[in-house]
Amino acid sequence: MIKAKETFNGTYPFKPNFFKGQGFRMHYADEGKGEPILCLHGQPTWSYLYRNFIPPLSKTHRVIAPDMMGYGKSETPPKAEYSFKTHVENLIALVEHLDLKDITIVCQDWGGPIAGAFTLRHPDRVKRICMMNTMMGYSPFVKDIPASTDAKLTDSSWFKWVLKTYKDGTYRHIMERLGSHVHHNMKRLYFHNDAAVTKDWLNAYSAPFATKAETIAAVEFPLDAALGRIRDYVIAGVKTGNLEKLRAKPAMLAEGMLDRAMPPAMVMDDFRRLFPKGPIVELANAGHFCQEDAPETLVALIQQFIQMTE
Repeated sequence: MIKAKETFNGTYPFKPNFFKGQGFRMHYADEGKGEPILCLHGQPTWSYLYRNFIPPLSKTHRVIAPDMMGYGKSETPPKAEYSFKTHVENLIALVEHLDLKDITIVCQDWGGPIAGAFTLRHPDRVKRICMMNTMMGYSPFVKDIPASTDAKLTDSSWFKWVLKTYKDGTYRHIMERLGSHVHHNMKRLYFHNDAAVTKDWLNAYSAPFATKAETIAAVEFPLDAALGRIRDYVIAGVKTGNLEKLRAKPAMLAEGMLDRAMPPAMVMDDFRRLFPKGPIVELANAGHFCQEDAPETLVALIQQFIQMTE
């Protein structure tokens, strides 16, 4: 866990805030005033990923960027259950604590499935959704639009690596040393802008995983997807009966086409089936961590989309 007041030489200058309602200290940035924008990170990042989003977006909105349990400045409780369901429930508790309404969700990687699961359970709190290199995974339950691709998650080089190393018994040993090779890990999933990689950048992304015990969230999250452990909770979300309420939300997708974690064809197909009227912007020179590759472009797209859907 990163110390509360750590700014990494001013590259993350935001006041730390903490919510303790789920039995651990959950950190979140909370900047600006107005309707809330909720920024959700994924694997193996934290709210540092949104450091270039928070200042411009907080000029007109209240921007909340939480760190999931086991990431960033949030605690890594050793006896907690590190599952997709738990991460969603932690977010629900935070949103209810802050009483956020008319939320614009901005999400990438695991932030997409978390956003979908959250919205299915609390559709009245969500106003619009801005997705980046992520998918919600509910398109198989859409009956009115057929699939346009047979691409699947296990086609990606990242998930092939996860499954291979899990089967040969080396996965946990490698991932438990994440703090020493987080740059390599992120390059495996892919980002394009090597100019972003400074000493402060490396320290910021390595710091949450300083010890083996602190990697538990990052170890378990990829396995949730690769081994299909999220299936029951996904199905439970559909059984809420709110899938059409989710599909009715204004939504956009910005897709970094160099992504090696989630095949772009699969991501865009999932989005089109859920949100057939939603715009898709293909970013030719961005990868999975598009917030690092094209922050100014993404901020402009989010701002434009908010204006278009007021």
